[in-house]
Amino acid sequence: MIKITPQEFALFSKYILDISGIALAAGKEYLVETRLHPLLEELGASSYTDLYQKIQRDFKKDLEKRVIDAISTNETYFFRDKHPFELLQHKIIPDLVDKRSQKGKKIVGKIPIRIWSAASSTGQEIYSIAMSLKELGLDLKNYDIRLVGTDISDAAVAQASYGRYNKFEAARGLTPQRLQRYFNKDGDNWRIKDEIRAMASFKKMNLMKPFTGIGKFDIIFCRNVAIYFTPQDRKQLYQKIASALEPDGYLLIGSTESLSNETALFEPKKYLNSIFYQFRGQS
Repeated sequence: MIKITPQEFALFSKYILDISGIALAAGKEYLVETRLHPLLEELGASSYTDLYQKIQRDFKKDLEKRVIDAISTNETYFFRDKHPFELLQHKIIPDLVDKRSQKGKKIVGKIPIRIWSAASSTGQEIYSIAMSLKELGLDLKNYDIRLVGTDISDAAVAQASYGRYNKFEAARGLTPQRLQRYFNKDGDNWRIKDEIRAMASFKKMNLMKPFTGIGKFDIIFCRNVAIYFTPQDRKQLYQKIASALEPDGYLLIGSTESLSNETALFEPKKYLNSIFYQFRGQS
C-alpha cells in the first residue's frame, strides 16, 4: 500500500475539512490511507499528491463526492443506544402532543410532528424513529408527521432512500419481532416496508453549509457527528440547529456528547437515565 507523507496528509486534511467539516488530527494518517487507497488504485495515481491533483481536475466534482463517501463515518445501527428512542416514546412525543393539542384549547386540523435526523447515515436512525412512532399507537390520520433524514454522503442517502439492508445491518439493533413486523425479505437482504418508508424523506446536506430550505422542527437528532468537527465548527453547528428548532423543541445528541462547552443556547433536561436539550427558559 502506498504510504501518505506528512505533507500529503496535511494537504488532504485541509481539503477534507473544507469539503465536509471533518477534522482529521495528526495520527489519522492510517484512516486516509485505508479509506482512499481503493480510489488511488482505481485512478492509477502514483501518490496521494497525484490523487489530489486528479481530484482537483475533476470539474464535475464526482471524485469529491467519492472522497466524502469514503471518509465520512457511517457507523450506525437500528435503535442505537436505545435510550433516545425510549425518551422519544415515553417523554418527548407525549409532551409534544399535549402542548400542540392545547394551543387555543381546540385542535384545528392535524397535529404537526416534525423530526430531523441531521446525520442519518444509511437511514437506521430515522427509520427507528418511524417505528417508535408506530409503536406509540398514535392514530396517524390525526397527525401531520414529517420525518427528514440528511447526510453528507450520496451513497448513504441513496441506501437510506431505498431502505434495503444486508443481514448484518438488519441484525444490529432489531429484535426478531421488529424485523418481521417492519421489513420484507429481499433475496439475502431485508427491505423496510412501504408504510415505514413512506414516513421519511431523505436529502443530501452538508451541516457546515447554511441550513437553507430545511424548515423548522419539533425534534432534532444530531448524534455522534459534531465530535468530528473543530470546536469553532461545533459552536456554529449548534447555532444553526437552534435556528431550525421550534422554541419549545427538543435536541438529542450522542450519549458521550455534551453542550456545556459548546453553546449556552440550550439547557440540559433529564428524564430517567436520558438527557435531552431545550432552549433556555423553556419548560
